[in-house]
Amino acid sequence: MENQEVNQNKEELKFENRIPLEGLKESVESLKSQLSRVIVGQQDFVELLIVGLLANGHVLIEGVPGVAKTITAKLFAKCLKTNFSRIQFTPDLMPSDVLGTSIFNTKTSEFEFKKGPVFSNIILIDEINRAPAKTQAALFEVMEERQVTMDGKLYKMEAPFMVLATQNPIEQEGTYALPEAQLDRFLFKIEVGYPELEDEVKILQTHHERKGKLPETAVEPVLEPKNIEELRNQIHEIIVEEKLLNYIAELISKTRNHPHLYLGASPRASIAVMNAAKAFAAVNGRDFVIPEDVKNSLKPVLAHRLILSPDREMEGMTASTVIDMITQSVEIPR
Repeated sequence: MENQEVNQNKEELKFENRIPLEGLKESVESLKSQLSRVIVGQQDFVELLIVGLLANGHVLIEGVPGVAKTITAKLFAKCLKTNFSRIQFTPDLMPSDVLGTSIFNTKTSEFEFKKGPVFSNIILIDEINRAPAKTQAALFEVMEERQVTMDGKLYKMEAPFMVLATQNPIEQEGTYALPEAQLDRFLFKIEVGYPELEDEVKILQTHHERKGKLPETAVEPVLEPKNIEELRNQIHEIIVEEKLLNYIAELISKTRNHPHLYLGASPRASIAVMNAAKAFAAVNGRDFVIPEDVKNSLKPVLAHRLILSPDREMEGMTASTVIDMITQSVEIPR
């Protein structure tokens, strides 16, 4: 009898998606499969990159040198049949080195705009915190509005447009703290740590087996721009009930008057949590958001947007700890 009741309950829990997500799930599995040929033990990192792509957001990747930040971003870009551009940020980099510059054409006696490396689809900015504020500010418009204004003319970026930026921890020499306005334009901040012992053994094995071949040769493109746009359109259709919108709003609102925080999250963060939760739901094969999707989105979306009060920072508290406190203080909708 008990087994019959369990089976009956399982049948009742089954649901049918109103949005066909089979193609999306297939694409996500293909991306993960390609990246797993080289990247070992970074499943959360890879999933957040995919969610960032589906949610049409930019991703900031932080970690000490040598933990595969850049190579993962490069391989991720290679799995997409899109244009790819890499910019190495340095202290002497100028805004024109990123956006482009106007050059005088002697034949036409007119200035022509020569586009910079930011005019691509997937942009990898290596060591973003090595460049000063003037160069960082050059990214504000293009990251938020997907356009560049130069000499009074507007240049639209081709879709998809995604910035993947790596940075070394701020306490290292020769780095600049990113402005809050720029940090707010990143959907996620992913912190990459050292691998586990078993994963490090696998890293050595895969490196040994490649016999000197470049990691890029191990992966193949699996998604085209039109496919990415189709998947993103499906994300927009994911259902979010009103009680979950209230849940997100309440969580974000709590950051603005929390005693441990000097600066809370903006409405842009609320939208980011909602969009990321939709993408998490779709990746998990659901056409509706559940509280778990919201929780999965909170830390990567909020950790770089919150500023701790000086007292709490001196005590060694982190934004992650405060996010846990806020999550526990807000009732989960049923």
